[in-house]
Amino acid sequence: MSTGFEDIVITAPTSVAYTRFSNESAHWWLLAALRDMLAGAGLRPADIDGLTVSSFTLHPDSAVGFTQHAGLSLGWLEHLPMGGASGVIALRRAARAIQCGDASIVACLSGDTNQLDSFRQTLSRFSHFSNDAAWPYGSGGANGYFALIADHYMRRFGIARETFGQIAAAQRSNALYYPHALMKTPLSVEQYLDARMIASPLGLFDCVMPCAGSESFMVMRADTAHRLGLPAVRPLAIIERHNGFAEDPVQFRGGWTYDRDQLWQRAGCAPADMDFVQTYDDYPVISLMQLEDLGFFEKGAGDAFIAGHDLTCGGSFPHNTSGGQLSVGQAGAAGGFLGIVEAVRQLTGSAIGAAVPNARRALVSGFGMVNYDRGVCSAAAVLERANQPATAARHPTTTESEAAA
Repeated sequence: MSTGFEDIVITAPTSVAYTRFSNESAHWWLLAALRDMLAGAGLRPADIDGLTVSSFTLHPDSAVGFTQHAGLSLGWLEHLPMGGASGVIALRRAARAIQCGDASIVACLSGDTNQLDSFRQTLSRFSHFSNDAAWPYGSGGANGYFALIADHYMRRFGIARETFGQIAAAQRSNALYYPHALMKTPLSVEQYLDARMIASPLGLFDCVMPCAGSESFMVMRADTAHRLGLPAVRPLAIIERHNGFAEDPVQFRGGWTYDRDQLWQRAGCAPADMDFVQTYDDYPVISLMQLEDLGFFEKGAGDAFIAGHDLTCGGSFPHNTSGGQLSVGQAGAAGGFLGIVEAVRQLTGSAIGAAVPNARRALVSGFGMVNYDRGVCSAAAVLERANQPATAARHPTTTESEAAA
């Protein structure tokens, strides 16, 4: 069966090492990623004829303004303000642009700064809908919104906080081997449960820590990657959905459910065939929701599934193998790219942290743009290791950039 992406690959996974705070602009982080990705792939800026950009702190600039800042002349451009779904959606749209002949090599960039006041400013202009909904209650921000979602979800399905703790603790174990992770202290389920409450039922270790960083990759045809000597991964199937199940009073399922059967049918495989999974994890409840909605277990069966599996890189169900945002940090929109970048490294045998043994296939899912009581954007991709070139060009998977590109 045709998946629609046979001739497309993802390559050149590139990260700019995270830092808690940064005085640099979002432009700096995006340019650093672009510079390092081009250098590693042996390309010049003129070789890039397509670009996607995802960033919260690039405002008031957009992808259009960034092209001038970066000195790029492009035939195809996409600005993707879709938060945690941006990475998978960037892949999907870049692949279609290449297949339509609108571009030949697309750089998919994401990155954000985190200056002392960045997070407050991002929240204040993130969503007027959310601000208006939360104003009467005297509170706002992501922790309050996700507390509403988590409380509703736990009550509806009887999910215990221990299950969220098992997800967070396993991810911390993975993060101990990942050089970019900002959280480097082991975490137990007991420590998770004993941590101070932030917005009931969410405690300290349910919440991601904002930081600065960048995650990026390239999309091109398979023969182009082979000619350049770049290890690559091919997408078997990709889905995206916006404002799924708008009739639900509070979110307990996402748009993945709409297109899940199509995803697996086009990929020609099933959840059980995945060697690891990368979910968007701004809060553990959202990871659990993605795993359910994408068919790894029945709705509401999360307690038993998580308790019955080892989620670390060497376990029976490797999940968020870098440590995810919960332990690596949330570098703004780059959090929506972290799963793809990590999956490409794992599948090409170039993991910079702990490796999943003999990994061949993976699922990456995204979730983003929370409007008070739900995330509006959802996406997922099934990826497979492509045949690697006999002699692969060296390309960096991580950098400690100290100067602007």
